Amino acid sequence: MSSIKVAITIDSETLERVDGLVAMRVFPNRSRAIQAAVAEKLARMERSRLASECAKLDPVFEKALAEEGLGQELDAWPEY
Repeated sequence: MSSIKVAITIDSETLERVDGLVAMRVFPNRSRAIQAAVAEKLARMERSRLASECAKLDPVFEKALAEEGLGQELDAWPEY
């Protein structure tokens, strides 16, 4: 994956915290720390969206849909 250089504006307190992580060698540099933070935030947002979409599902309907025709198919399955 290629990297593209971007400029950001960040408040001094947050930058000090990032620099602290770099000083403790949690990240090799500011850039890696910010990349990790952005990637983590995007992943959390995606999981949150998936959870909110799943909450819209009707469990009774979904179970009925999953079990639809299951009784007929079970008779045709080979025994192990």
